Amino acid sequence: MPSTTSRRIPRTAALIGAAVLAASVAACGSADATSTATPSAPSSAPASAAAGVLTVRDPWVKAADKGMTAAFATLANDGDTDVTITGVTTDVSRAEIHEMAMTDGKMAMRQKQGGVVVAARSQAALEPGGDHLMLMDLTRPVRPGDQLDITLTFADGRTQTFTAVAKPFTGAQETYAPGHGASPAS
Repeated sequence: MPSTTSRRIPRTAALIGAAVLAASVAACGSADATSTATPSAPSSAPASAAAGVLTVRDPWVKAADKGMTAAFATLANDGDTDVTITGVTTDVSRAEIHEMAMTDGKMAMRQKQGGVVVAARSQAALEPGGDHLMLMDLTRPVRPGDQLDITLTFADGRTQTFTAVAKPFTGAQETYAPGHGASPAS
């Protein structure tokens, strides 16, 4: 009798051990599959970022009911050559590249001649009180949470579209009212 019991215990232990080993191998296999899948997601992210001329970080638009508003972001140029943004379009308004500059001793908003240059291996900020994308003659309200597609045009003819989220903002106390950005009367 002891020999039968002793044979069953090792056999049962061996079966349990084999089941545990099989489960661990299966778990490792799915961990490997997950590990393999996980790196492919980040790999595709840089590929899509590489497809763009610039990396656009934290894009947003100031919410507005009518008239004018502006879009902002940080633009990173990871390339070896300077990139110049010469135009901007959106489906909610006509748009221009604007800057804040001293005119007759006062800060004034105006269309930026020559566009925005993002130097190689650097970044440029589109921000309230500085360079920004001016959205004029809104065709509809831009409410907090709305997502707007904005297309940049570059000096070499390439384009890049990104999505900016609208949010309320009172920071720089800028008013994007008619007349800002209009050419002075000659």
